[in-house]
Amino acid sequence: MNVWKPVALVAVAGMVASVGMQVAHADNACHNQGHMQAALDHLKAARNELNSAEHNKGGWRDAAIQATDKALGETNRGCAFADTH
Repeated sequence: MNVWKPVALVAVAGMVASVGMQVAHADNACHNQGHMQAALDHLKAARNELNSAEHNKGGWRDAAIQATDKALGETNRGCAFADTH
């Protein structure tokens, strides 16, 4: 049996876990603000659903995307403000 295969698999698994934890932490823009972070998560999910929706619905889909982007920006700014005050 080749010893290097299990070693390589463990090394790759460790690297994937490490990168995943870093990405998860970087995405947490609202430190110690559970409700604001939950709002960001829901807004991101809504944005993804709007992107996946078919057709523009007479322009309303685009308007909803713009409003969601604005809400994401305002929520991020609120989190940033709270983190520094």
